[in-house]
Amino acid sequence: MRSALVGLALSLGCGGQSPTPTPDPVESSEPAPEPWSDAWIVAEGTHYLDDPGFRRAALEHSMTDGSNVYSATRLSAYGQRTRGWDVLPQWSPRVHPVDAAVAEGLRSAGRVELPVAAAPMWDGVRPTTFEGWAALGREVFFSYPLRPEPQAAHAVAEPSVAARVGFEPTSDGWWPGVVAFEDIDGRAKIGITCALCHVSVEDGRAVIGRARRALDYGQMRLAWHEDTGAPLSPTLAERMANWGPGRADITADDDEDPVAIVDLWGIRELRHLTQAATVTHDHPAALAIRQETQILHANRERTRPPRELAWALAVYLYTLEPPPTDHVDDAAARRGAALFDADCSECHSQPCGAGSPIAAVRVGTDKNLAQGGARGTGLYRPAPLIRVGDAAPYLHDGTVGTLEDLLGRERLRDGYDGPRGLGAVKGHAYGVDLPPASRDDLIAYLRSR
Repeated sequence: MRSALVGLALSLGCGGQSPTPTPDPVESSEPAPEPWSDAWIVAEGTHYLDDPGFRRAALEHSMTDGSNVYSATRLSAYGQRTRGWDVLPQWSPRVHPVDAAVAEGLRSAGRVELPVAAAPMWDGVRPTTFEGWAALGREVFFSYPLRPEPQAAHAVAEPSVAARVGFEPTSDGWWPGVVAFEDIDGRAKIGITCALCHVSVEDGRAVIGRARRALDYGQMRLAWHEDTGAPLSPTLAERMANWGPGRADITADDDEDPVAIVDLWGIRELRHLTQAATVTHDHPAALAIRQETQILHANRERTRPPRELAWALAVYLYTLEPPPTDHVDDAAARRGAALFDADCSECHSQPCGAGSPIAAVRVGTDKNLAQGGARGTGLYRPAPLIRVGDAAPYLHDGTVGTLEDLLGRERLRDGYDGPRGLGAVKGHAYGVDLPPASRDDLIAYLRSR
C-alpha cells in the first residue's frame, strides 16, 4: 500500500488538502470513482483497514490541534503497532436489544437476563458493498455497547426515573440506546450505545440521527447514585446537575464546558467534526478513527472494536438523512434565502450549512469549549443547519432557546431568561440588527432547511 501512503503524504504537504490516497497505476477503462461517492468510500476502506501506516498518518492529519487532551491522547496511543491501543484485544460481544421482555426482567428480578437468542453482532465477514457496510454500521450504532452503564439500567427498571430524565421507549417497548450484553468478565449487563444520544423518541417512534434533547443524562446518572447510595464526589454531582436536558460534558478534563447533543445529518459534507473543530474530516478514515477511539476510550481501554465495525459505523453515519419537512416554500422563505446568501453564507458556506472553523474570539460566544484543555482548538465550527428549525436550543452550549431569540437583541441583555436560567448570552450577534420583517424572513428560510 505504498501508493496510499505517498498520496497521503503529498496531501499533508499541500496546505491541508484532503488525504486522498494516490491509486496504484493500473490499466483500466473504468473511470476513478468520484471522491466521497459511495464507491469511493468503499474503495478507501481498504487503506484504513489494512494499512497501519495509513491509519497513523490519517490520525496525525486529522488532529486540528495536537496539544489538547483529546488529540494528545490519541497521538500517544493510536497507531503504535506494538504498544498502546493497537495491542488491546478485539471485542465483538453477544448483544440483545432492551425490549419489553428484557425491561420487565430488570424490574421484576433486579438483574439483567441475556436472552438465549443473543449472538455476536458481527460474523467476522467483511462487507464488499456500500449497502453491506451501512447495514453492519446500523448494527454497530444501535447495538455495540460503549461501556456498562448501571445508571441506564436503573432508569429502564424504574419508570418514574426514566420519565423524570426524559428517557423513554418506543411504543412497542424498545429502548433505543441501551442493550443487554455479555461483558468481558462473562456477566450480563446493560450498556449504552450511540443511539442513546442520537435517536429521539417522538410520538412513540424512533427518529434516527436526531439528538435526544429531552434526555437529561446528568440527572439519569445522579438518580442512580441517589437511589443506590453509590459514592459520588460533590464536585462531579454539581456538574452533572447543571448539564440539563440535551447537554453533556464527558470530556477528559476538569473544565466546565457541557455541549449540546447534535443531530447526525449531513456528516459526509462536514469537513470538521465536533463543535470546536477538533477533528479535520478530509477522509472517511478521520471519522472511522474517531469512532474507533471513542468506543475503546468509553470502554475504559479494556478492549477495542474490530476496525471493520468502526468503518461500518462511519459508513452508516454517512447515510443518515433527516425526516421530511412540512414547511411550505413560501415568499418569506425565498426572501430569507436571499438574505442568508448575502449575510450568512460567508461562514455557513457548505451545503449542510456548516463552514470553515472561525476563531472563537470572533464568534464571541462562551469560549470555554474552544479554549479548554479537552478538545479546544481556539476555533468554533459554524453549526450545520439541516432542520435547524427543530434543533433548539442553539449555540454550542445550548444556551439560546429559539431562533427568534438567537436573532434578537433580548438575549444579549442580563435579563434574558434562557434554557439555562437568567443571564445574557453574548456573541454570535449576527442578524440581531435586522429590521423585524427581514428577521422574520430569515427565520422562515431557516425553518425551511
